[in-house]
Amino acid sequence: MIGIKNGRMRFMRTDPFQTARPIRTWLLWGVACAVLGMALNLSITSAQEAVTVQEILADPSVFHLRQITLRGTVRNVQPLDPYEIPAGSTCYGGYLFSLEDDTAMLPVAVPGLCGVPMVKDPDVEDGARVAVDATVQAPSHGGYALSFKGGKIAVDQEGIVQAIANRITPLIE
Repeated sequence: MIGIKNGRMRFMRTDPFQTARPIRTWLLWGVACAVLGMALNLSITSAQEAVTVQEILADPSVFHLRQITLRGTVRNVQPLDPYEIPAGSTCYGGYLFSLEDDTAMLPVAVPGLCGVPMVKDPDVEDGARVAVDATVQAPSHGGYALSFKGGKIAVDQEGIVQAIANRITPLIE
């Protein structure tokens, strides 16, 4: 509709929200798609199939630096003394344990918190059933490994296959 106001011709809208309606519709569809995408991604991530320890040990280079999920029983929990990382910071509360599943055992390192002096007990106990989201470090790839001497450079001859824990979740059976 066209109207005249103060001697000027102006386009007059009958519904002031009419032009905003398409923008709101696209915005709502965008938010709905984003929420649906996050929900699907979360369900896919939480349904990630666990890898067996034997699969990793059979061909560690395939798993090098991959995020995997392991399930098994905690064995030989051993807290680490504070250790220094190459950047010069001291890390506290780290520990090592072995994760045993039906196929084999794999050493798991839980890095400490760096730069914050503290006393912290390990988050797991011997015999606990857990799911571990971890990053695999394969031998012959260099990098750093956690040991009883703290963080150290893993040399090719050592043959260390180690999982670095990102998250540990108790299994309820």
